[in-house]
Amino acid sequence: MSETLQASGADRETNAGATSPAELEELLVREGDIAGDYLERLLDLLDYDGDIDLDVEAGRAVVSIDGGEDLDKLVGRRGETLEALQELTRLAVQQETGVRSRLMLDIAGWRADRRRELAELGKATAEKVLASGKPARLQPMTPFERKVVHDAVAAISGVHSESEGEEPSRRVVVFKTD
Repeated sequence: MSETLQASGADRETNAGATSPAELEELLVREGDIAGDYLERLLDLLDYDGDIDLDVEAGRAVVSIDGGEDLDKLVGRRGETLEALQELTRLAVQQETGVRSRLMLDIAGWRADRRRELAELGKATAEKVLASGKPARLQPMTPFERKVVHDAVAAISGVHSESEGEEPSRRVVVFKTD
């Protein structure tokens, strides 16, 4: 299990009760273990095979399920089922720990692949806005997707991005910086 940990003040507030990096890491490892047990029971109920990997990255527990057939059914259209399973897993962790979880779930590498696609989209959109000078509005996205695009746009000077609209129609808009 990787033990990369970069805890910010916001991470500590979200993981109430963890006051030191060591305590935060311990809480995140516990969250991963609880989530892994929950997901293992779910896979057994569904009669799905999959290997569950637990990790701690950037101040959050990360759980990945890989290696089984039909895992794409647990991802769903545009990751909708994955998002729902992530929320259920977070609730299971919260019920056990009493602390709101920021756990990230990935199934069959979908979220990692989507992150790469969105980073490319953010970069390409930023370059288009730089060339044309006209703002670009992207399709509605989940909070995870918007964050990836915002991060990609932020890496390019001369442009910035904002989110507009209300869920579930919230989207990223990229602007040329004056």
